[in-house]
Amino acid sequence: MSSKGLFASIFVLLLLVVAANSLFIIKETERGVLLKFGEVVDENLKPGLHAKIPLVHKVRKFEARVLTLDYNPQSYLTQDKKPLIVDSFVKWRIKDVSKYYTATSGEEISASRLLASRVDDGLRRQFAQRTVHEVISGQRDELMQDLTKSLNQVVLADIGVELLDIRVKGIELPERVNEDVYKRMRSERNREAREYRSRGRELAEGIRADADRRQIIIKANAYRDAEKLRGEGDAQAAKIYAEAFNKDREFYSFVRSLKAYSETFKSEGDVMILDSDSDFFKYLGTPNAK
Repeated sequence: MSSKGLFASIFVLLLLVVAANSLFIIKETERGVLLKFGEVVDENLKPGLHAKIPLVHKVRKFEARVLTLDYNPQSYLTQDKKPLIVDSFVKWRIKDVSKYYTATSGEEISASRLLASRVDDGLRRQFAQRTVHEVISGQRDELMQDLTKSLNQVVLADIGVELLDIRVKGIELPERVNEDVYKRMRSERNREAREYRSRGRELAEGIRADADRRQIIIKANAYRDAEKLRGEGDAQAAKIYAEAFNKDREFYSFVRSLKAYSETFKSEGDVMILDSDSDFFKYLGTPNAK
């Protein structure tokens, strides 16, 4: 190869090396900053092809997608001084690239450590404002929303990241606390049961009293109606007796005497000593007695 061809080859090779070190690509899933001797000169490189000056400029690329920070379970004290073992995770992403680079030197580990510290402090404050029952039963979602909203402004200003969500995977009670919680739950359930029983007894007494009152009223009404009917029947019977007596008094007297005889002499051993002239034997001694 001639010297001219050798120089041409070296020149082309140098051009390729310079081009390789002068051009760079920012992907859609990346965020980047352009540094000049360590100082940020372009804090938000858009996706695409870019140029730089070799040995003068330096490019730092960061993940633009949502990242997950999974914590080790931590112990927190509630408002009623009960420890809880909380397992949580955080969803976050880089929002302000320049501030992120300044605060963390572009190291994701440093960002995770700073973020973990702030979330840990926030969780500690939130749990300290609530009781065990509130945290476990009804206010966990509210707690996470409040914490995400309040911490997002802090971490965005401090390290340039956006806090998307904080979630609790699980809350466990230490073994020594379990029994206390169960005792309190049993006590509350027993108290509710006593209230229900007391209310039931009160309602039962009311029902019994109302039933007794109704019974007395029904019996009184029935007795009144029975006496009224009995009186009407007695009056009607007396009227019938009177009418029959007035039609044939002698026959009525004879029938009444026969009834008196049958009631008096029911058995063979019955004895009655009376004067033979007594009216009682009027129809026995003289069939045609008048």
